[in-house]
Amino acid sequence: MPEKIRDVAHVSAVELLTPVLDDTVRFFTDQMAMEVVDRRGDSVYLHAWDDYEQFTVKVTGANTSGIGRTWLRARSPEALERRVASVERSGLGLGWSDDEPGYGPVFHFTDPDGHPFGIYHETRRYVPSDATRPSLKNQASRFPGRGANVRRLDHVNFLARDVVPSEDFVVAALTGRPSEQIVLDSGTKAAVWLTFSDKSYDVVHTRDWTGSPGRLHHVAFATDTREDILRAADVFLEAGVHIETGPHKHAIQQTFFLYVWEPGGNRIELCNAGARLLLAPDHEVITWTEAERAKGQAWGLETIASFHTHGTPPVTG
Repeated sequence: MPEKIRDVAHVSAVELLTPVLDDTVRFFTDQMAMEVVDRRGDSVYLHAWDDYEQFTVKVTGANTSGIGRTWLRARSPEALERRVASVERSGLGLGWSDDEPGYGPVFHFTDPDGHPFGIYHETRRYVPSDATRPSLKNQASRFPGRGANVRRLDHVNFLARDVVPSEDFVVAALTGRPSEQIVLDSGTKAAVWLTFSDKSYDVVHTRDWTGSPGRLHHVAFATDTREDILRAADVFLEAGVHIETGPHKHAIQQTFFLYVWEPGGNRIELCNAGARLLLAPDHEVITWTEAERAKGQAWGLETIASFHTHGTPPVTG
């Protein structure tokens, strides 16, 4: 059996589309404690305080909400070459670009469901200003001490018309590995969690009940502790941000979580998932049944109905 390689280091940044650009930017600066590091046309680039790269989120004004491009960093120039060749063999490659600040050449492609991606290796690290220079030299910028204080991007949960082709693509073309999944009584795979690293998951593909392609369930950002998430709930309450559900604990992946909707309508998760790592190189995929999922979360309130129905962009009818 050939040795499994890991050519993707991590999910590095994500683009969110919003019909209320200024309000969404204020959400990320005031409630999520991010820093605006660049503006280009209708796009604003924001940095989470311990992200080593130049930006974490790109917010772009659009007619509706939704997800734009998700960026992956390859582990080396050679790893980038291998992944580009693999994506091109799949027929989903779109070509090279050098338009984004902080990145070298980026290869654009889509997954089978139509979500835009970019993969690169060359990057420019974040350089703090006098105002953001940290006291500790082993973090990217100073601890902001406001809002939710999210440290970094954690994962992206994509909605997919069919989960299996997207999973197969992540495994074959991007060297991801599945860690947990939901399989219904009919045999249909309803969701799959995949990782590129020792984290338990980096990307998720969840079946879209509307049958629409290319939509978003949520983007998640990591906090240091559960207590940070509890305080964030108070922060969002005072700011008038819609709290959808939580704080609770997921059974799948055991993530402690809080879900809110940013002003543009995209679902944002704050999570504390760092305690669970997949150190076993031969980890076996955990399968959750329909009956097990019907029990809801590990603990907390019952899962709210909108968690299963709300996605962006919204679908009418």
